[in-house]
Amino acid sequence: MLRSVAARVLDADDELAVRELLDTDPVAACMLAGRIETHGTATATLGAPLWGLSTGRRLDAVCLAGANLIPFARPGSERAAAAAFADRARRAGRRCSTIVGPAASVLPLWELLEPSWGPAREVRARQPLLAIAGPPAIPAEPAVRPVRPGELDLLFPAAIAMFTEEVGVSPLRVDGGAGYRARVSDLVRAGQSLAWIRDGEVLFKADVGAVSRAACQVQGVWVSPQHRGQGIGQRGTAAVVEYARTAIAPVVSLYVNDYNTAARAAYQRVGFTQVGTYASVLF
Repeated sequence: MLRSVAARVLDADDELAVRELLDTDPVAACMLAGRIETHGTATATLGAPLWGLSTGRRLDAVCLAGANLIPFARPGSERAAAAAFADRARRAGRRCSTIVGPAASVLPLWELLEPSWGPAREVRARQPLLAIAGPPAIPAEPAVRPVRPGELDLLFPAAIAMFTEEVGVSPLRVDGGAGYRARVSDLVRAGQSLAWIRDGEVLFKADVGAVSRAACQVQGVWVSPQHRGQGIGQRGTAAVVEYARTAIAPVVSLYVNDYNTAARAAYQRVGFTQVGTYASVLF
């Protein structure tokens, strides 16, 4: 058990220690690792403070305090990290829409924050984290491809439908959806939004929403309601896996709600296996 110590805001000098920590579990840390690899660890370049907890010379835990609060801790350090990060979070006030990351880090943190930050709109305490490091186990749908910038207006309604169905609220409720549209546009420009578009209709879409050198994370998987039950999601996901592992990162991951038995079965058929557990607290 770690001694009770305060978390501090990390800076550029801490980047090597942060990378070493995140390398202990590249799949679970993908969301953080990708940001660090692109922007470093200074608040000015990250766009949000990165808190760290150390004992001795070793960095034991970090937490990115941005639009999402994303904690990550070494095994055995989660409780001490939760106490340190909760203290900072309470003083800063809630500015995030979600707390998300490994369940062992998220749930102790939420336990301490709930009296001041609660109630949450929803707590998803068990979200299996799945990964695949080789080719998919089923044939990929050849019609799935990166979305072109000129197709943004065609993709955006499907992205809104996916977000609303998955998160439970519309992304248009904040700033009329301008921020969400900018995010979707960024993914399209980066070649990280893929879709199956037929006769001007989006049948399937998915995004590679987080990318590091070691792993990437698929998010926003969606099948048009009128085309469900036909295997489109499985073949589409297989195509995303094949594209991502060859063009983006060698390990492809995603996390899924534990109660979504149909999706879990579909991902298993594609070839994903569980490598951990995530949790999300939605506000």
